[in-house]
Amino acid sequence: MALIIVESPTKARTFNRILKGRDYFVFASFGHIRDLPSNKLSINYKNQFQPDYQIIPNKRKVVNELRRLAKSNTEIILATDLDREGESIAYHAAYVMGFIKENWPEFNIKRSIKDKLKRIVFHEITAKALEEALKNPQELRTNLVKAQQSRRILDRIVGYELSPLLWKTMGKNWLSAGRVQTVALRLVVEREKEIRKFKLEDYFQIYGEFSQIAPFKAKLISKEGVVFEEKITTQLFTGIYTYSKTSINQKNIEEIKSDLGNDHFHVFSIDESKEKRYPPPPLTTSLLQQNAFYKCGFSSKMTMRLAQDLYERGLITYHRTDSFNLSTNFVFKAQDYIKKEFGNQYALEKPRGYKTKSKMAQEAHEAIRPTKFEKEINSTGLTINHKRLYNIIFNRAIASQMKEAEINLIKIQILSDKKYLLITLIEQVVFDGFFRLLNPKFAKENKIKPNIKVNDSLDLKTLTPELLTTKPPPRFNEASLIRILEEKGIGRPSTYAAIISLIQLKNYTEKDGRYFVPTKLGEAVCDFLAESFPEIFNLDFTASMEDDLDKVAGGEKNFIDLLNIFYEPFKKRLVEKKDQKITIDVQDELDEVCPQCKSALVIRYSRFGKFIACSSYPKCKYTKSFLKTVKGKMCPKCAGEIVIRYSKNRKRFYGCSNYPKCKYSTWKL
Repeated sequence: MALIIVESPTKARTFNRILKGRDYFVFASFGHIRDLPSNKLSINYKNQFQPDYQIIPNKRKVVNELRRLAKSNTEIILATDLDREGESIAYHAAYVMGFIKENWPEFNIKRSIKDKLKRIVFHEITAKALEEALKNPQELRTNLVKAQQSRRILDRIVGYELSPLLWKTMGKNWLSAGRVQTVALRLVVEREKEIRKFKLEDYFQIYGEFSQIAPFKAKLISKEGVVFEEKITTQLFTGIYTYSKTSINQKNIEEIKSDLGNDHFHVFSIDESKEKRYPPPPLTTSLLQQNAFYKCGFSSKMTMRLAQDLYERGLITYHRTDSFNLSTNFVFKAQDYIKKEFGNQYALEKPRGYKTKSKMAQEAHEAIRPTKFEKEINSTGLTINHKRLYNIIFNRAIASQMKEAEINLIKIQILSDKKYLLITLIEQVVFDGFFRLLNPKFAKENKIKPNIKVNDSLDLKTLTPELLTTKPPPRFNEASLIRILEEKGIGRPSTYAAIISLIQLKNYTEKDGRYFVPTKLGEAVCDFLAESFPEIFNLDFTASMEDDLDKVAGGEKNFIDLLNIFYEPFKKRLVEKKDQKITIDVQDELDEVCPQCKSALVIRYSRFGKFIACSSYPKCKYTKSFLKTVKGKMCPKCAGEIVIRYSKNRKRFYGCSNYPKCKYSTWKL
């Protein structure tokens, strides 16, 4: 009998279904079984940063069962996920079963039982993939374990050494600092500062609709060769930001409108060019999170939970990946599927490949794709959200192997007798290609080509001026924050969901609609840490640290050297800052007075969020809840105000201000 160890019961059930009738027993560890205790630092600096891993209290029964099973089975197969976290779970399972001889900082499998312990790696949970993995077992990949433990140690040092400094400075013993968390927060804070500095300016754009080319509108570009529009480029903390405005303003708009209204127009030129539009690549982890956010409104945390379920049920390949690769088996079967569903003209002669642009790509994974060519999935326990996410994955993977779309780009220049130039750009879809699957609406609505020629006179149907305001750089939402983290090489796709959840859970940011806004507390924490430890909490350093962790995983760098390079300057800076006597009081003023002592009321922060308190605390201990009302919305039950509340998991919902008398609540308004 062979024992197979996986992480979750769902994964175990899928294994049992595939291996039914064979001599295997599948056991789920329910995730990690050893971890660093939360009540102390648990890092031994004197012994090369040795971590003090301990069995998680509620996993003692699991550990005892693993030890019993290890004795009663002739073969032990570690089948955890193939990334660093999965390798670490496998390592700790092997350790508690007695297979690992830990001589820190080395991890050695005991030679006497080396043949009994095997590690299998697979990208999907299917019969073929498991069969292949079982035929080709590997050894435990200790370099991945070292990379995972390096990250764990780094994050523990930063979190546990800096957090007390934050408590002392801010007077709040629930705050936390994080190596990547703080950099993500800094992106949000710096962007908010850039928005505040941005100068808003009003300007106009003018559009003309002509009977002969309707419904297309032409945009006013210039007069006598002088272009109205200008592009402005500015340097941001996160990069370069470019925006446009025109010189059409309140002073000259009426003159221009009058000129155009009494003018005559003709077609000056028609330029046509052919363009091919290629499908986007299959999904990686970060692209999946971004697509799920924009198309379904899913948070990154929710997306990863749904994807984990789909993977463990054997419906998609491994969902933590940086790679655009697709297996040979998949691309040729996709070709047959495309021919059957859409016709031969939509299928490629040769499979299409994509070059991975991400500089953080690590293990040689596949992209995320379906394991079967089934558009619809039906399985017990799957929700509509599982199906929506699966649909995104399925369509993207199939579309990547479809023919490119052919577009006829038509640029029509319209000139007036008074030398005003207007331009319209028309995209005519000649062949829809992958649009047939990913964007059929676009292909359907862009089939028209105006029946006009050069020098034709045109009749102005409508003239529409639009009052616009220059736009500051946009705030980050979950998708755009993930995108910038990936572009800058900060964190890893598998960590984004946790980072984004944490900066909200700690009340460092809150959401205005779908966009992140830093709280006053978040700004204060960010500014203090960025100023006190500029070498650590900057984009370049954090990105280079991720590159070094990749080198540890690849066996190119010694992880103890990496920890030493980080810790020595960090320790020196920390000692300097601990001696400083700085106190930062974070509060927002209110135009209200305390009903008990008539002092001013202020907004303060607790681990549970904002609350209103008396500014004379501790003399006056008056407090009340801080609730943000939704303008124009009233409770349908009692006509009270609708306020924004948060669940224990920091998920926003809406409720009546008269709670608990009125218990009306809803997730969406």
